[in-house]
Amino acid sequence: LTNDVIKVRRAVTFTPNATTVGPPKTDAGIRDVAVPPHLHRVLRDHLKDHTKPGRDSLLFPADSGGHLHESVVYRHWNKARKAAGRPDLRFHDLRHTGATLAAQAGATTAELQARLGHTTADAAMIYQHAAKGRDRQLAKQLSKLVGG
Repeated sequence: LTNDVIKVRRAVTFTPNATTVGPPKTDAGIRDVAVPPHLHRVLRDHLKDHTKPGRDSLLFPADSGGHLHESVVYRHWNKARKAAGRPDLRFHDLRHTGATLAAQAGATTAELQARLGHTTADAAMIYQHAAKGRDRQLAKQLSKLVGG
């Protein structure tokens, strides 16, 4: 973590017979992702307590220091869904939520595309959802822009 930015340089793929570490699917997947300020301290504390120093450190390593197996991730995810009373949530919904919140915070389609590591605007648009009440907020902002 440098300057509160996560550097995405690798992707992990799990198959029944192997765990493969390599570059992301596309060049756009290699990216720097700024961490929201409210998470800086939490993330720094996490890194200090759970990761090894070095530029190739994993954000969420296994106890052995290697890659977490997806079964471990899903075990914790399933506990969290149950505790939240939301067994319907999918792990990928975290990505949807992050992208939707970034859009609501004012990210353009191009900014979402870069943040998510997509090669096309169409791919980034998948993660944009109309939010209830957002149209009224947009109308108010339009009035402010024209001095109304």
